[in-house]
Amino acid sequence: MAAAPTADDRLIVALDVPNIVQGLELASRLGDAVSFYKIGLGMLTGGGFALANELKQEHGKRIFLDLKLFDIGATIEAAVRGIAQYDLDFLTVQGDPQVVRAAAIGKGGSGMKILAVTVLTSLDRADLDANMIRAGDLSEVAVERAARALAAGADGVITSPQEAAAIRALPEARGRLIVTPGVRPKGAVAGDQKRIATPAQAIGDGADHIVVGRPIWQAADPRKAALAVLAELPPL
Repeated sequence: MAAAPTADDRLIVALDVPNIVQGLELASRLGDAVSFYKIGLGMLTGGGFALANELKQEHGKRIFLDLKLFDIGATIEAAVRGIAQYDLDFLTVQGDPQVVRAAAIGKGGSGMKILAVTVLTSLDRADLDANMIRAGDLSEVAVERAARALAAGADGVITSPQEAAAIRALPEARGRLIVTPGVRPKGAVAGDQKRIATPAQAIGDGADHIVVGRPIWQAADPRKAALAVLAELPPL
């Protein structure tokens, strides 16, 4: 089940399933169509770390560990240092500059990329108001958070595809990664995502990777669904 050399790693499939057994089953069904997987917080109690290691070490897949870490600096530094030992590819932390700085120290000389979360794609301006986040256009808040996180040492950011172009234009974003969840193929339902775009729009606006979950793993034929998403991407 090793990844094909020509697999397009711009597509990251979110393994938002309950446990390692279902995660391995889904990865097996997807086969060489997918080379990059996201394992999130909801999977941790179902064997998420074990799944990450098995897919990485035994099947040659790239792994994005999406934990969105947030804590005091010393704790972030220690947590990231421990995770860096697993030789994974991406790890998310909240985009607050002090968190990013601690994570950058914690990863040390490892190749793991620290990605900072700007504003969750499930949030809108009303949610930010309820959370007492400063007034202003949501996209402007996300772009400003991205700039501050990148300046603090993030290797890239997680952001809505609707902010991808503005973030890509930032001087701080030169040579950094932009990863966009909230991507929905043509005709797919939005679900709980409020700021979405199609795969082609996201990549066209400057994203390096897109994250797609439910439209693939809930499909009757996940491999066919993944190939359909890949077919929407512009040529490399």
